[in-house]
Amino acid sequence: MNEQEGDASPTIHYNTGRSIIIQHSVKPGHRDRYETWLRQIIAAAAQFSGHQGVHVVRPPEGHDTFEIAVRFSHADEADTWLKSDVRRELVSDIVPALATEEKVEIQSGIDYWFTPPTSKTKQPTRWKQWLITTAVIWPLTLIVPAVLQPIFEQAPVLALWGVRHGLVAAAIVALVVYLIMPRVVRLVAGWLFR
Repeated sequence: MNEQEGDASPTIHYNTGRSIIIQHSVKPGHRDRYETWLRQIIAAAAQFSGHQGVHVVRPPEGHDTFEIAVRFSHADEADTWLKSDVRRELVSDIVPALATEEKVEIQSGIDYWFTPPTSKTKQPTRWKQWLITTAVIWPLTLIVPAVLQPIFEQAPVLALWGVRHGLVAAAIVALVVYLIMPRVVRLVAGWLFR
């Protein structure tokens, strides 16, 4: 948050986990300083309750805008991080290296997967979101159960109806959210955001 904004925070409409999307435009010659600061603030955010990870989109050559998605499991945990003294002090430290004020946006669910680095760009059509999501999840529904099968054989209680499905679903969702979807979206961004 920018110091000039005081205690103002973005309007937040929540019902589950949250992604805090932050954009910073870095002044020329300050990228190394910013990268060092970025490591510090990522480590600080990780100490807060409900923290689920960070995804950084670095600007391509010739550009200066970083986009950081910080995920929290609940609305109030995201809000606690946004309003914390730790974050306020860290942001205050980096302000001299920023070309513009920081932009903060709150998103719920999986919206951040489909948000390009500039929030002014329109969202992709729903059918493209559906197609990409299906293309990612479909092979995982074939692979993950097969990979987990030896565990189910060793621990029959985990193979019980319902428990097995929950473990498979949790593994698939973790792979999609943390590993696969961010990379796939970057790969097909030219088509997806057209």
